[in-house]
Amino acid sequence: MPKRPYDLPPMNALVAFDAAARHVSFKAAARELNVTPAAISHQVKALEAELQCALFQRHHRGVALTETGAYLRIALQTGFETIGDAVAQLKRRATTTAVTIGVTTAVSSLWLTPKLAQFWKAHGDISVTQLVDDTGVPQAGCDLSISYGIPARSTAQSSVLLHDRIMALASPRFATAHPVAGLDDLARLPLIQFQSNVAGWTDWQGWFRALGYGGPIRNSHRVNNYVIALQAACDDMGAVLGWVGLTKSYLASGQLVPLLPDQVEPQEDFLITLHRHASPRARLVHDWLLGVGRDGH
Repeated sequence: MPKRPYDLPPMNALVAFDAAARHVSFKAAARELNVTPAAISHQVKALEAELQCALFQRHHRGVALTETGAYLRIALQTGFETIGDAVAQLKRRATTTAVTIGVTTAVSSLWLTPKLAQFWKAHGDISVTQLVDDTGVPQAGCDLSISYGIPARSTAQSSVLLHDRIMALASPRFATAHPVAGLDDLARLPLIQFQSNVAGWTDWQGWFRALGYGGPIRNSHRVNNYVIALQAACDDMGAVLGWVGLTKSYLASGQLVPLLPDQVEPQEDFLITLHRHASPRARLVHDWLLGVGRDGH
């Protein structure tokens, strides 16, 4: 005979015992489960035979739990309550209209928020909440998350949302005042360094190294917010590394311009993760964003 899952007795017997133990009555348990008292008695006896111990003391006026029966009742109560909590949570997630996305400030302001404006035009009944965090620590309680990393190294089931390239950008005034003919010229200019907590985020050292330049570089300004780094570049403070997809609006408006044609394709991508137990609405948001990202919009 094959071994039962989790090495448990038959579930019918456990359910019958749980009802009888809660009511301390076979008749009351039978009414709850819509069976006969004899059926409850049969299931309990079968459970006692399998466990080789008495779970109830039988009296002519009723039954009482033995010490072993009380121990089993507490264990079942804990297990059934855990299952009940999980089922209730899944039901709430399936019916809620809110979808929560964990995202960094840069991706939120430069890519996600404009895309959600488009999404709401077609799906105005779905509320999307963003949990913005730049610590690099995964946000708990999110239906979706957008992160930066290598898919093969991700512990979750993630898909590539954006495969981006990185260029050296600056304001038109800065570019005119500081002509750049090559990497040597760029390395001597004020470089705005974004200090990120996100593992693998490409910095100026990594960007120059990817292009084969190993000489000294000048770091003039350090900020811990990518949007502020872009604004500093717009204010003529120096050159900034620009993810072409994220900075598309800056390039289109002419606020920032490339200093060199060189582009670096990092190993890392912007990833979107649909977390476990996500609702159908969360899946809809995930698939919509994934489609927009793959279309290059």
